[in-house]
Amino acid sequence: MTAAKVIEEIMHLPREEQSRVLEFAFELARKRQLPGKNLSALAQRMVDSGDPAEVESLKSEITRGFYGDFHDEGVSTK
Repeated sequence: MTAAKVIEEIMHLPREEQSRVLEFAFELARKRQLPGKNLSALAQRMVDSGDPAEVESLKSEITRGFYGDFHDEGVSTK
């Protein structure tokens, strides 16, 4: 089943069931956050890097690790 099909099915659920799906999705994203030690290590690598492409990649990884996966899905974190 594709993500589009899953989303379509969710749209047809009663509100209460949609809320349960949202709670699950947020919990899943929280579980994908990185612990502080991992974030610190990534930040140190970013500071030590002289490669602008690596710095950008590490910034993205730190952001995902801090906010979880929802950051990349367009959910505002500001």
